[in-house]
Formats: sequence, structure tokens, C-alpha cells
Amino acid sequence: MGRKKGVQFDEGAPDDFDPNNPYKDPVAFLEMREHLVREKWIDIEKAKILREKLRWCYRIEGVNHLQKCRHLVQQYLDATRGVGWGKDLRPPFMHGPKVVEAVESE
Repeated sequence: MGRKKGVQFDEGAPDDFDPNNPYKDPVAFLEMREHLVREKWIDIEKAKILREKLRWCYRIEGVNHLQKCRHLVQQYLDATRGVGWGKDLRPPFMHGPKVVEAVESE
């Protein structure tokens, strides 16, 4: 008996999940939710790694950080767009500041 060369992870979404009727198969529903949470955590950790690289670049480059770290800033901004737990499934009108309409009095 020998050791296995690597570990195989099932990284994809469940095949039997139906987005039109998500509650049809409760096991597939939970697997899909776990998949989404896992992908979200991966995105968050990638953003954290980029943030640490950006901090290191700012410290090392000093006054030249605007030119030397520009690529890391762009990568970090791209990585943090859409990363969060509450805004993904909300309608777009709920993302901005609340607008209060004035009521006219007679």
C-alpha cells in the first residue's frame, strides 16, 4: 500500500440543484448553500492576501508607492467588488442611500 499522490476535492456546485425550485431536493439545497459560502470565503481570503501585499508594498516603496503599487491597488479593488455577505441578493434600489420623498401640504 502506498500513499495517495493528492487529495481530490469536489469544488463544483451540486449537479442535481434546481434553481427554479430550490426546495425540491433539501440535500442539494444545503450542498449549494455550502458551495456558495465556500466560494465567498475563498474570495474574502484572496482579498485579505492582496491587502497584505499592498501594505507591504506601501511600506517598502515609501513615497513611490503611487507608481510602484498601482497594479496591486487595482487587483485589490477588483477583488473586493461584490465581496460581502448582505448585498448579493438584494435588488439594486436597496444598495444606495435612502431617498425620502417630501410630502406636499396644502
